[in-house]
Amino acid sequence: MIALLLALGSSLAYGCADFLGGLGSRKAHVLRTVMIAAPASLAVELLLWPFFGASFSAGALGWGAASGVASAAAFALLYRTLAIGPMHVLSPVTAVVSAALPVGVGLLQGEHLGVAGLVGLSLALVAVVLVSAGHGAGSARPSRTALLLALSAGAAIAVQLIFLNQAPSDSGVAPLIVGRAVSSAVTLAAAGLMYRKLGSERPAYAMSAAAGVLDSVANLLFLLAARSGDLTVVAVITALYPAGTVLLARSVLAERIHRGQLVGLGTAAVAVSLLALT
Repeated sequence: MIALLLALGSSLAYGCADFLGGLGSRKAHVLRTVMIAAPASLAVELLLWPFFGASFSAGALGWGAASGVASAAAFALLYRTLAIGPMHVLSPVTAVVSAALPVGVGLLQGEHLGVAGLVGLSLALVAVVLVSAGHGAGSARPSRTALLLALSAGAAIAVQLIFLNQAPSDSGVAPLIVGRAVSSAVTLAAAGLMYRKLGSERPAYAMSAAAGVLDSVANLLFLLAARSGDLTVVAVITALYPAGTVLLARSVLAERIHRGQLVGLGTAAVAVSLLALT
């Protein structure tokens, strides 16, 4: 139950971070937004060090660095995917892959679920698709290249979560610190190489920093959830993060929540209830 609540908190934090990051990216090139968000995220994880501890063992360094590389790849692939579009078709593909791969890894590692858990897991995967999809999801077909990029982005996100889960359970927040340092370095290097293409627009500093802070909170909650529960369940619940983005878009931007998304939110509630019973 604790793992389930932590995973829900991680999902909500990821959804809020994506919402703020998306708004910030409307004002300037996305790399300018990430250049603010990444250091802010690293600063938060360093502040968490005294409270949760950090053991920089070989395992923590290795898995943390690997998760950082996967995180940087995930951002690059995801933004390229969404740039090609259509977003409302490709976003669910990415979310489902990012949930399905950790489920497979968890089952291969010997995790087991009862009947209620299996039904809840299946419903959660359906909810991921529904809450991610927008109006008219069947009105446009993505190209083969866009689909391949979406699958790759989802795989990169999944790999990041799997690597974090593989870090030693007694390493504290060391994997997060190492991973964020690596992903920040990769992102800043990319921004340096593309400096002339970034434009002169100033990023939304406060919004970008807030997105980075929330992303750190989400990573921490996921790590704690994975350490106290099954990766099979935690990864799927975490992948419900589009629900938070949808609700914020409704309340802040007055965007309409479509019928399919409402069904998805209801399905997610049923799925979480069934998973809680396990």
